[in-house]
Amino acid sequence: MRNLLPLAPLVLAGMVPVAEAADLSLKIEIPTLSVAEYHKPYVAAWIEREDGSVVSTVALWYEVRSRNNEGEKYLKDLRQWWRRAGRDMKVPVDGLTGATRAPGEQQLTLTDGKQPMPKLEPGKYKLMVEAAREGGGRESLALPFAWPATAGTVASAKGKDELGTVSLNVP
Repeated sequence: MRNLLPLAPLVLAGMVPVAEAADLSLKIEIPTLSVAEYHKPYVAAWIEREDGSVVSTVALWYEVRSRNNEGEKYLKDLRQWWRRAGRDMKVPVDGLTGATRAPGEQQLTLTDGKQPMPKLEPGKYKLMVEAAREGGGRESLALPFAWPATAGTVASAKGKDELGTVSLNVP
């Protein structure tokens, strides 16, 4: 058993260095649209390196429980995600894929090294969010961030049609 007593005065004095944050809080707003026939959007969120290569998909919302997996054939409507990561992915993925979401604010907590967020190396990244809706449009937003992250808001962007405000925060 190691002797931990020498650290006790530092802990009591509040002098132990604080580790950098390992969690990201992602909020994706799906706007309420006033249209004749509304369909919930398919949404993909993924992390890219500075060079544009994909680190990992962190969220994918589509019609998971459709008859004969029919919802999967429309994943290619998420064009950026599909070309960069989707065509090589076998869906559904436990802990990553889920049903389409209703209008409102959706929140995810991403923890470094835990599914669906891989352990990130120090560097610059972009969190990409793309939405596509049947009978509607397509929209994508990029949120740049550096890793390891420090406390405070990392990035925020506002969409025009298919996405509302998307923010990435470090709690």
